[in-house]
Amino acid sequence: MKILSRLGRLMRYTVAYAAITHCTFEYIGDFVLCKGPSMEPTLHSDNVLLTERLSKYWRTYQAGDIVIAISPINADQFICKRIVAVSGDQVLTQKPIPLEAEYSGSADDKKKPVMVKDYVPRGYVWIEGDNKGNSSDSRYYGPIPVGLIRSRVLCRIWPVSEATGL
Repeated sequence: MKILSRLGRLMRYTVAYAAITHCTFEYIGDFVLCKGPSMEPTLHSDNVLLTERLSKYWRTYQAGDIVIAISPINADQFICKRIVAVSGDQVLTQKPIPLEAEYSGSADDKKKPVMVKDYVPRGYVWIEGDNKGNSSDSRYYGPIPVGLIRSRVLCRIWPVSEATGL
């Protein structure tokens, strides 16, 4: 009987701990492992970031914030990018050159990059990676809905030698 009592107590503590952990990671913040070169030199692959999810309730996202968002191209993937512009801001960006056009034709056929002026619609943000030459971002798929943003990066916690607020 004593064993069943201890087992029951252990189960209650386990369920309570799991619920608290779930709520913490789902509603307050979590840890994110960064992969890929799109945010270099600010963030490198295998950096661990501390993120938070609470500020969206009392402050709006601002240009310069680094966020973790659901990819608009692949909903199973998360992306880490910097917000460059928010609702109502004007964006002047260079449209990326498709790979096919880059490798076809002679050097004389190369055209000057096309600059496009656009406005970010209400409820959207414009995100870009810090490594412009190696980042798939709003220059490719346009502004993303604020609802796709999962969390805001507070600081880098690993490697410890590079731990810093962002």
